[in-house]
Amino acid sequence: MAEFHLKISLPDRPGSLGSVASAIGFAGGDIRNFTVVSNEGGKGIDDVVIAIPGTDPTDLLNVLGQIGGVEVLSIEPIKQSVK
Repeated sequence: MAEFHLKISLPDRPGSLGSVASAIGFAGGDIRNFTVVSNEGGKGIDDVVIAIPGTDPTDLLNVLGQIGGVEVLSIEPIKQSVK
């Protein structure tokens, strides 16, 4: 599985984080870390580390893009160290 660091913006209302988590699971992803960065003006900004099957996050981005009010601000692959 490949890991990605996402920064997302989502509405500050009940259920929006649950919608994001469900969408990640629907795309086959696994949340590895979650941090609330800020919460202002009715929007939350969160950092999320997600593991997905394969190396292409397109399906994940498509699913997240279908959630009203959710915006992926950035996505960066996390390089895995060789053991």
